[in-house]
Amino acid sequence: MLLAIDVGNTNIVVGVFEGIRLAKSWRLATLRERTADEIGILLTQLFDSSGLARGGVSGVIVASVVPPLTATIEEMAREYFGCEPLTVDGGMNVGMPVLYTPPSDVGADRIVNAVAAYETYGRDARVPVIVVDFGTATTFDAISAVGEYVGGVICPGIGISADALFQRAARLPRVDVRKPPSIVGQTTVTSMQAGLFFGYVSMVDGIVQRMRVELRAGDRAVCIATGGMADILAKETTSIQHVEPDLTLQGLRMIWERARA
Repeated sequence: MLLAIDVGNTNIVVGVFEGIRLAKSWRLATLRERTADEIGILLTQLFDSSGLARGGVSGVIVASVVPPLTATIEEMAREYFGCEPLTVDGGMNVGMPVLYTPPSDVGADRIVNAVAAYETYGRDARVPVIVVDFGTATTFDAISAVGEYVGGVICPGIGISADALFQRAARLPRVDVRKPPSIVGQTTVTSMQAGLFFGYVSMVDGIVQRMRVELRAGDRAVCIATGGMADILAKETTSIQHVEPDLTLQGLRMIWERARA
């Protein structure tokens, strides 16, 4: 089995692969002060409750955008799974040229997503790919038809925007981000939800359209969404064609297989 760990700013997503099949996945809160023992004990309990044998793990791969937790996760992999982890970063050779300056500045999760999206939708069809990741930040990544990571766009995530409204405007409440009954809100809450929800839908369509114009053969580009709000927001866009909630985990598996080869 392969243990794949994606350490994000909000969540740590853990997946267990049996071959190419994702047997189980969990989503944990990202707490920077957690120790290797705390994470190891938590994963041990999750393995036991799912009927998975911890001793069956023969490899661990990690992508992290939270530097304080990277070494913690690596230590946990050694102590609790007996594996030397493979840690992905922007400067690593993952079989995809990175046209970014410097390449090491690209978040590991973005590179991993790019690999998975291109292998799934771009390589055989020989078309560009655009990945939209609705995480703590909303990121857009462009991959050329020949499999180069071209670059992308970074925007505040929808949760950050909602928190900013609450914190900076004294009379505005904290609201859950969801689709309101209509674009014209008739209460403060539905007005805020309309601005957040439909504002992000329009932002996604606008940025993807501009990326298509700049990409060679961009009119043929396939647009894939992933991340926490992907399924909800993608339904309202005109640009997103596929939703892949496990895109990052699948990308980690693909990079692991390349590294072994």
